[in-house]
Amino acid sequence: MNDRSIYPLSQPVKGAGGKTGSWRTAKPVIDLEKCSGCLLCWLFCPEGCIGKNDRSIDYAYCKGCGICGAECPKKAIVMVKEEQR
Repeated sequence: MNDRSIYPLSQPVKGAGGKTGSWRTAKPVIDLEKCSGCLLCWLFCPEGCIGKNDRSIDYAYCKGCGICGAECPKKAIVMVKEEQR
């Protein structure tokens, strides 16, 4: 087995789909007390808007898809209704 087989084929890229408009209906909120730091949210985020080191969320790019919350084994990420902008 070569070393290349243990790395993901793609890397998250911040804002691959561009900035989010006012159409997002829910946004993820991370409870850092529950978070184990596994980084699955960072790995699965299609927009790459979760900070790898501090697990902050860049809401300018977050589309509110909920994948991060669905993948979190500790259920530390919940989707909350987006406030009117």
